[in-house]
Amino acid sequence: MSAAELAGHYRAGRLSPVETTQAVLDRIAALNEPYNAYCLVDAESALAEARRSEERWRRGAPLSRIDGVPASVKDLVITKGWPTLRGSHAVDPDQPWDEDAPATARLREDGAVLIGKTTTPEFGWKGVTDSALTGITRNPWNRDTTPGGSSGGAAVAAALGMGCLHIGTDGGGSVRIPAGFTGIVGLKPSFGLVPAYPLSPFGTVSHLGPMTRTVEDAALMLNTLSRPDHCDWHRLPYAGADFTSGLDDGVSGLRMALSTRLGYVAVDPQIVALVEQAAKVLADLGAEVEARDPGFDDPLEIFHAHWFTGAANLLRRFSPDKRALIETNLQRIAAEGAAIAHMDYIDAVDRRGALGMHMEAFHQEFDILLTPTLPIPAFAAGRLAPEGTDQTNWTHWAPFSHPFNLTQQPAATVPCGFTSSGLPVGLQIVGAKYRDDLVLKVARAFERARPVVLPDAAALAGGP
Repeated sequence: MSAAELAGHYRAGRLSPVETTQAVLDRIAALNEPYNAYCLVDAESALAEARRSEERWRRGAPLSRIDGVPASVKDLVITKGWPTLRGSHAVDPDQPWDEDAPATARLREDGAVLIGKTTTPEFGWKGVTDSALTGITRNPWNRDTTPGGSSGGAAVAAALGMGCLHIGTDGGGSVRIPAGFTGIVGLKPSFGLVPAYPLSPFGTVSHLGPMTRTVEDAALMLNTLSRPDHCDWHRLPYAGADFTSGLDDGVSGLRMALSTRLGYVAVDPQIVALVEQAAKVLADLGAEVEARDPGFDDPLEIFHAHWFTGAANLLRRFSPDKRALIETNLQRIAAEGAAIAHMDYIDAVDRRGALGMHMEAFHQEFDILLTPTLPIPAFAAGRLAPEGTDQTNWTHWAPFSHPFNLTQQPAATVPCGFTSSGLPVGLQIVGAKYRDDLVLKVARAFERARPVVLPDAAALAGGP
């Protein structure tokens, strides 16, 4: 069930948070080993929180619409009482762990039941989810393939019903890539809408956002996550928006640009066809859809200047002994980042600003940009890049996501069909900066027109 459905059952007394939490814990016990979504599960704490929630619902005094709803936290986001090891042997587990990140704190304040922490690659540096610390995370639709990353554990947990609400982070696609590969909903909000602390070592390209099974749940979760926190000096002024308000208003009259290649990306023909069909669905719902590329050149070099220097900034904090424990490819891009000259970095910052202004102008003509979430379906698990390529960086095979980290725009992905091999394909919905509400409304309209049935967890317990 969705979080919204659970709240209705709690209110009517048909279900209790304790029953729901136990069901989720049972599902994790059955499915986590082959799929590796969670790296930490705290059943005792979760059931204690569920009992407190049950009592609040019994008294008719829930803390919020997500009170008693099972939730998870990606293991890059700090949690009081639980270690945040960031998928790395280089992080010392013997620390106080006495602080919550704002996102974690907001979920607790609203009564969500925190189940545990989801897997991430080391420091969230790549677009797949595997690490020497926690092993390989696998795709629910085909266990031999990757769920993507870096929020791969959260995506798998959502797809398999191991909780309803999942915190992901997205520094170049890390919410949208795994959401696209696993057939769930993922939202990268406008930068600053969801407070972050501590700031990602990758800086202002990194966002936090919801990963859920439905758009309504993503909107509910964003209501919680977007509340202010003084720890983040990048935070936006709090407007108190209810992102579920008007969610079902539809798309009639909205101006949408469809770009299946951004003008420079090679895309699997099956994916092009499915995204074009998705655009037709939105047109049939009343949107004005026009084939139009956004008109910018590939910003990969700009993104690498930000991402690689972020990696260099991260690794310089570790002693040589600790650094030797870190994945070789992460050390490689950190070395590339350390070699970027100061003036070249400043030039990349300037070019980033120009890209942002270009998209501001683009959205004067179009409310929404539609693209594929990814140009390829999920590939073999345990690899950094697809078979048969010489690619050494995940950014080469995920070109639709990182441009909109640079521009700090809201971007969501919703499932829009399947390849001939049965793997999900995502539709990316990009809005003007701070129009998260509009992105969610478009995602909701498409979801209602073309709902996707996620994998049956009980059937998957026996195999892929």
